[in-house]
Amino acid sequence: MPSEPKHCRISRELLAEIAAEKYAPSGRLPSEAQLVKRFQVARPTVARALRDLQDRGLIERRAGSGSYVRRPPAAAPADAPRRLGLLIPGLGTTEVFEAICGELAGLARVHGYGLLWGGGHSRPQEDVDVEDAGALCEQFIRSQVAGVFFVPFVHTARREGVNHGLAERLRRAGIAVILLDRDLGAFPARSEFDLVGVDNFVGGYLLADHLLKLGCRALAFVVRPPVAPTIAARIAGAREALLDRGLAAPPGFVRAGAPDDPELARGLIGPERVDAVLCASDDVAALLLRALQRAGARVPGDVRVVGFDDARIATLLSVPLTTMHQPCRELAAVAFRAMLDRIADPMLPPRGLILSPRLVIRESCGAYLPPGER
Repeated sequence: MPSEPKHCRISRELLAEIAAEKYAPSGRLPSEAQLVKRFQVARPTVARALRDLQDRGLIERRAGSGSYVRRPPAAAPADAPRRLGLLIPGLGTTEVFEAICGELAGLARVHGYGLLWGGGHSRPQEDVDVEDAGALCEQFIRSQVAGVFFVPFVHTARREGVNHGLAERLRRAGIAVILLDRDLGAFPARSEFDLVGVDNFVGGYLLADHLLKLGCRALAFVVRPPVAPTIAARIAGAREALLDRGLAAPPGFVRAGAPDDPELARGLIGPERVDAVLCASDDVAALLLRALQRAGARVPGDVRVVGFDDARIATLLSVPLTTMHQPCRELAAVAFRAMLDRIADPMLPPRGLILSPRLVIRESCGAYLPPGER
C-alpha cells in the first residue's frame, strides 16, 4: 500500500500542534535531534519537513538557536476592528468547508477575534446566493471587519465577474481577503488575492496513478456540472498521469452529468466500458456507486471507483471509498496565519499557500482484490 511521504507526515503533525498552541509561550519547536528520535527518521527527512513549514511562513529557523513558531503580527490598536467574516457559499452542505470554518472559529477565539458567519451573526447561516453575498459584503463593511475568508462561487452564471466584484468591493473597503479552496476564475488562472487550498493537480495525478499501478488502463472522470477550478485541476492532474504512462486520455474521458443518472452509469459499463472511474468528490462517488450497483455492476470487481475529500460518507458506503484526504485543520491554520499577515501588511505580494492532499486506500479501488481478480 502506498504511504504518505515521511516528511509530509512530520510537517502535518507539527502543523497540527502549532495550530493547537502546543509550543506556546516560547514558540520553540523540538530540536532536529529530538524530532529524529520521535519520528524514527533520518535527519534530512526532518530538515525537509521543517523547510516545508518555513516555506509556508509558519516557522522561522534561527541559526544556532533552533526552529520557532512564527509570531503573529503585533496586536492592533485597541480601537481597531477585531472581527473577521466568512463568505462561504454552500457552507451548510459541504463537509470540508464546515470542518475548516469550525477550526477557523477556534483560531479566531484564541487570537481575540470575533468571527461573523454571515449577516452579522456568530453562527452558521443558511446557504447564500449571489444577492445574499452582496448584502453580506455591505454588512461586513459596516461592521468594520478586518478580513474575510471567501470561497468563490461556482454554481452561478457569470461566476468569474461576480467573484471578482465581491472580492474587489471588500478590498476597496480596506478589508483583507483570503480565498479558500479555489480562485476567482477558471483554472489555471490566478487572481491577485491570497489563496489557501490543497494541490488538486497532484491529488488528481495521484488518484489516476494509483489506478494505473493497479492495472487499469481505461479511465473516466465523472463530474457534476458546473466544473469548479479545483475539479478542473484534478482532471488536469489525472490526464498528466495518463500521459506519463504513455496513454492518451480518450475524447470521452470527462463524463459530465448527474452521477445518479442510470444512463451515465450504463455508459461507463457499456460496450466501451471503463476499468475505473475518478469522481470529482466523495458525494459524486457515493451517488455513482449506487447507480452502478443498480445497473448490475460490481464495485470494484467490474469497475473501480475513487473519490476526493475523505468525507465521513467515504467510510459508510456499501463499498468503502478510496479517496484523497483534505487536511482541514492544517488548511485552517495556514489560512488564519495568512489572514494575520495580510492584515498586518496589505502590501504583501499575493500568495498561493497550497497543501498536499493524502491518498487514502480503501476497498473501492480494488487494491485488496485477490491477485486473480485484479
